[in-house]
Amino acid sequence: MNWNTIDTWIVIIGVMCAISCALLGNFLLLRRMSMMGDAISHAVLPGIAGGFLFVIFLQSTDWIAQVAPWLSEAVQGMDPRHPLVMLVGAIIVGVLTALFTQWVHGFGKVDHGASMGVVFTMLFALGLILIEKATENHRVDLDASCVLYGAIEYAPLDTWILAGWEAPRAFFILCGSLLMNAVFVTLFFKELRISSFDPGLATSLGINARLMHYLLMTLVAITTVASFETIGSILVIAMLIVPAAAAHLLTERLVSMIAVSLIFAAASAALGHIGAITIPPLAGFEDTSTAGMMAFTAGGLFVITLLAAPRHGVISKWVHRARLSAQILREDVLGLLYRREEEGSPLPAVDAIARVRATFHVSAIAAGSAILRLLRAGLIVRSNGAYLLTDSGRASSRRLVRSHRLWETFMVEHMGLRPDHVHGTAMELEHVTDQEMQDLLAHRVEAAGPDPHGCRIPG
Repeated sequence: MNWNTIDTWIVIIGVMCAISCALLGNFLLLRRMSMMGDAISHAVLPGIAGGFLFVIFLQSTDWIAQVAPWLSEAVQGMDPRHPLVMLVGAIIVGVLTALFTQWVHGFGKVDHGASMGVVFTMLFALGLILIEKATENHRVDLDASCVLYGAIEYAPLDTWILAGWEAPRAFFILCGSLLMNAVFVTLFFKELRISSFDPGLATSLGINARLMHYLLMTLVAITTVASFETIGSILVIAMLIVPAAAAHLLTERLVSMIAVSLIFAAASAALGHIGAITIPPLAGFEDTSTAGMMAFTAGGLFVITLLAAPRHGVISKWVHRARLSAQILREDVLGLLYRREEEGSPLPAVDAIARVRATFHVSAIAAGSAILRLLRAGLIVRSNGAYLLTDSGRASSRRLVRSHRLWETFMVEHMGLRPDHVHGTAMELEHVTDQEMQDLLAHRVEAAGPDPHGCRIPG
């Protein structure tokens, strides 16, 4: 293989690994079990090391040949590091992790997060001990760094030949994992969706929610083991959760969420490898971990999505709050001008900004912007050195003041609050009171009379 071919295979393997993880990660996220992926990815370590040591034990024990000759013949010459051996061990421990977590949570009355922490830390520690035991007594390349961080750079060098076609062994393994996950999600999509959102409803509809849970956990364990050679057991967590979390910020439809998460996963893998090749030389380093850069790229895409998502993004929420605050301030200014009109003392233009700042505790820029927007909207005019309401501005401000005084009257008459304790709450409620609510309040209070402060409620 030349280096261009190796780079291509690294990208292909990384994309397949990321997509395989993201498929299941969507349902872990919806079930609020994101940390279960973390737990299983750590807890399967004793399964991997245990499978290796179990094969060594069978090969080195004489009485196995006497008790079960067929088993002795089957294991003789078997590579203890065969993917099938590690896969079976990881599946067993992965399912046990889910069972133990549920048992500790149910019978021990322990918080779900705490039960996961108890189980996976103990199993993870046991796995590290078994790995050290395996490497101490046997000359094998089964070290902790390989399992934890992966070695995707070397995956294209270990090849298999299938039907006359040579390809990396990791590619075939991930093909099986991806196909298995895709078939599972496709066949049981309805059951997964219902049991993820409402397990009780799923059970009432005849869906075995518990079975769906353990099937999902089993596939998570298989996917985790299949990803060991590429991005390791720790970085696989990023591919399980981050693409799905980023997609959830962009859409609330499950089908769209899955599709977007797969795009994020593939982009993270491809851009991660490109970044691992191009970025370190720019910073004065020779190279960096491709798997680590893939996880970093996934995190970077998530941050960008978190900032720029149109509905749930930080920027969009800040813009929405800023617009809402500006709208509320403009309505407050209309209410202030209406009250000044009732008193027969129009608001002088020379100190209008200062008066708005002092009354509503806003900046001079916000106060000036509110007045300017009201002028442009034709709700107020400047006449004889003062700001006055236009007919449309008076109608808008009358509705606002009416809502305010109706709320004050309602809180005093029906809630028993003191008149000097209702102004602040009414200031907030007046901006969210529609015509239907206003009419309902008018039926509940003496709308023809004055409010608790002696002011007339506008008709």
